[in-house]
Amino acid sequence: MTRLISTLLLGTALAVPAMAEQHGEPVEQGAKNVPEFEPAWPNQTRAPAMDSGVTLSTQVVADGLTHPWGVEVLPDGSYLVTERAGKLRHITREGEMHDPISGVPEVFNRDQGGLLDVALAQDFEDSRTIYLTYSKPMGDGMSVTAAARGTLTEDMSALEDVTDIFVQTPPSPTAKHYGSRVVLDGDYAYITTGEHSSMSERGNAQDLDKTYGKVIRVTLDGETPDDNPFADEGETAALVWTLGHRNVQGADIRPGTGELWTVEHGPAGGDELNKITAGENYGWPVVSYGQQYSGSPIGSGDPRAEGFVEPQYYWDPVIAPGGFAFYDGEMFAEWEGDVLASSLYPGGLVRLSLEGDRVAGEERFLPEIGRVRDVEIDQDGAILLLTDKSNGELVRVTPGG
Repeated sequence: MTRLISTLLLGTALAVPAMAEQHGEPVEQGAKNVPEFEPAWPNQTRAPAMDSGVTLSTQVVADGLTHPWGVEVLPDGSYLVTERAGKLRHITREGEMHDPISGVPEVFNRDQGGLLDVALAQDFEDSRTIYLTYSKPMGDGMSVTAAARGTLTEDMSALEDVTDIFVQTPPSPTAKHYGSRVVLDGDYAYITTGEHSSMSERGNAQDLDKTYGKVIRVTLDGETPDDNPFADEGETAALVWTLGHRNVQGADIRPGTGELWTVEHGPAGGDELNKITAGENYGWPVVSYGQQYSGSPIGSGDPRAEGFVEPQYYWDPVIAPGGFAFYDGEMFAEWEGDVLASSLYPGGLVRLSLEGDRVAGEERFLPEIGRVRDVEIDQDGAILLLTDKSNGELVRVTPGG
C-alpha cells in the first residue's frame, strides 16, 4: 500500500516561530545555507559552544584500511572493522591486521555502496553471531540495502551460515544513500536505510510499500514483529518502525533509557539528530532545515509541518554525520551520556551535551584528522574513530595532548 503523506501535508506548514532565544555563541562553523529558517526552540541548532577543557591524544591502532565504515569491539578487546570494498577485518589490540575474513556477502561496490556496518550479537561469546549491513547487488546494475547475520569462526578467519535478515525493496539503479547501521536491542534488530538520493526516488521515503528512507525493525532472525506500528498495512509496511528519513548513517541506544536515536545526512544544511519513536514520520523530503545543493527549496519549502517530528538538533551548515555513539565509560566521565558524532565534512568529532532530550551545548575536536566515518566506545572508555579514506585508520582517542 502506498502512503503518499507528502501530498496531504503540503498545505499544513506551521507558522515560522520567532527567533528562539539562547545564550552563548555557537562553535565557529560558517554561514547558514538557509538563514531564513529559525529553530523551533532554543538550542535546536547552533547551541552554545562548550569548552570542557579536555585535550585529546590520538593513537593510530591500524592503518592501510580502504575506506573503513564500521567498527565493533570484540570481548577479548580486539576489533572487527568493515572496509567498504567488501572486506571484514580482524585487528588485534596491538594493531596487527589479519587477512580478510572469508564468507562475507558479495557487495555492490560502487559509489557509496559496499560493506557497511558490523555489530555483535549480545550473546556473541556463546553464539559467535555477528550482523552486517551492506549494499546487495540485484543484477542489471541494481542494488539495495541489506542486513545479514552469520557465525564467526573461533579463529576469526571465516564467516559461516550467512543469511539475510532484511533486503530493501524495490531495487534501485542509484548507488547512493544506503544508510546503514544495525543496532541490536534485546530480541530485535533496527536497520537504517537511505532513499537512494535521486529526485525520482527520494519521495519513496514517504511510502510504506517501499523500505527507502526508513528505520526497519525485525527480529534477530529477520521475522516481522507483530507489534510493529504498521503491521496491518501490508508485508513491506509491517517492517517499518519510522519513515521520512534521508540517509541515516548513525544509530545508537541511549544508555539507561532503551531509546533509539539516529543521525542522518541533510542536503545543503539540515543534518539531523533524531529521537526515534515508533510509527512517526520525520519529514523527508516534504520538509527539511536544508535546501537543494542548487539552492532551490526542498519539498514544500518549509522546515516543519503538522504531522512530522522535529529533529532534536540540526546542523546548518552540515557536519555530514556518519556514525555516532552515546558516551558510556569512565575515561571521559564528565561526558557520560553525551552524543559523540563523526563528521565527514569538515571532519573530526562533534560532541553534544544533553539536558533531558534537548541539546545544551556543542564542542568540536580533531578537525585535522579529516573525514571520520564511525565512532565507537572501547572497553576502557577510549573513543574509537575510523577515518574514511583510501589509507584509512582505526584511531584510539584518550585524554591528554
